Amino acid sequence: MVREVTVGKVSFGAGHPLVLIAGPCVIEDEETTLGIARQLKSIAEEVGGALVFKGSFDKANRTSVDSFRGPGLVEGLRILQRVKDELGLPVVSDIHEASQVEEAAQVLDIIQIPAFLCRQTDLLIAAGSSGRVVNVKKGQFLAPWDMENVVAKVGSTGNQNVLLTERGTTFGYNNLVVDMRSLAIMRQGGCPVVFDATHAVQLPGGAGGASSGQREFVGALSRAAVAIGIDALFWEVHHDPARALCDGPNSLALDNVKKLWREMLAIDSIVKGTDAS
Repeated sequence: MVREVTVGKVSFGAGHPLVLIAGPCVIEDEETTLGIARQLKSIAEEVGGALVFKGSFDKANRTSVDSFRGPGLVEGLRILQRVKDELGLPVVSDIHEASQVEEAAQVLDIIQIPAFLCRQTDLLIAAGSSGRVVNVKKGQFLAPWDMENVVAKVGSTGNQNVLLTERGTTFGYNNLVVDMRSLAIMRQGGCPVVFDATHAVQLPGGAGGASSGQREFVGALSRAAVAIGIDALFWEVHHDPARALCDGPNSLALDNVKKLWREMLAIDSIVKGTDAS
């Protein structure tokens, strides 16, 4: 049985309806971030879905040294605090160093560990010790059963509130592939499982000095993952993906979110036996 993990009024796992974790790849500026958050909240209220807002204050693993990374820890957390205070949404962002945990935990409801750092013991233990929910993205280089050791590291702090996110596995040059079996395998360990559909269609480094992507496949992969019975979806969204400062090629346009989210909730209700029809 997958355990329940709760942040505010949003619950993952234990038979709860699908949760959507969504927002821009990186916090570009205050106005853009709050605008995306407001629109997502409005869509959530219309479709009846549970929402967690995501936005990275620093993308420390960009392809190029010249790529936009975000506003940094202090300013990024200030903006995310506004999202919480003004919209009442739980928020999640990445950390990259153990030294960031204490300050980040004062704002974040979920502390996210990037895929490339998922084996970093000190980082996992620091995140677990914060008492916050910890979302660990499975490394592109790991088998799903290897995540048991990752969960054990966080759990060694006494914190069992762990989410595991699948975002694809390295598959040759500039490409990722998703083995849908990994979603079922990771859920067998008892942690709620998230499918990061937008990073799964990323083409890492595929644009030379930046990553490329194939957003046209986000819907197809999302449908397949929800049909397996996952606990949450992770979508990077933007009002104008072509102009996004990070991960635009694999981000969803906000205008497409409502229809696709409704489809996901319909599939989820059938899979989990809550379909009213």
